[in-house]
Amino acid sequence: MLKYLWLTGFIIAADQLSKWLMVDWLSLYETVAVVPFFNLTMAHNPGAAFSFLADGSGWQRWFFVILAGGVSIVLLVWLAKYVSSKVEAVSISLILGGAIGNVIDRLYYGYVIDFLDVYYGSYHWPAFNIADSAIVIGAALLIMDSFRSGKEKS
Repeated sequence: MLKYLWLTGFIIAADQLSKWLMVDWLSLYETVAVVPFFNLTMAHNPGAAFSFLADGSGWQRWFFVILAGGVSIVLLVWLAKYVSSKVEAVSISLILGGAIGNVIDRLYYGYVIDFLDVYYGSYHWPAFNIADSAIVIGAALLIMDSFRSGKEKS
């Protein structure tokens, strides 16, 4: 199932390219309206999802790098030895690409670059990026695939 690593590479490339373009185009906290429920907004997140631990003194950078590195190794082993379906392989490849994309940011910048801003009225979902999207989609697919019976998996 390592043949699905192309998807991991694609996610990493798309994530890093999009972040590079946004850093070049937008200043920190600058917002560009796209449609009535979506903006491009530059944000830096030194924490994890929903800015968890963002107010730490800097130790969280290395904590999240080590954590994501360990998770990435586990995912690679899982992909190489234990995957039982194509959906599971795609799911793990998406999660792996997202994890590595965000680790690159943490190593290079010390924080994760977020720029996708979805909102309704005055409520804004926390800003995110392509890597985050790949992780969420991969996790959702993995959960849905876990509910399928062994007969249905291919």
